[in-house]
Amino acid sequence: MRITVVAHPGAKRPRVEGDLLGTIHVYVKEPPLEGKANHAILEALAKYLNTKKSNLVLTSGETSKIKTFEII
Repeated sequence: MRITVVAHPGAKRPRVEGDLLGTIHVYVKEPPLEGKANHAILEALAKYLNTKKSNLVLTSGETSKIKTFEII
């Protein structure tokens, strides 16, 4: 199963929200440097989906705001 995520690094209040189109918006405090934001997004998404971090794989969008994750 693939999930489209829109990343919002450097947010004041970390949260995860879904919109009407099925896209998940993940707000994290970490800056988009050296993969810190990607790691924080992975943790927040795993908690939101109630699954392990190891079950999520970033398939595309490593340096983009729009990311695609696959649930294994």
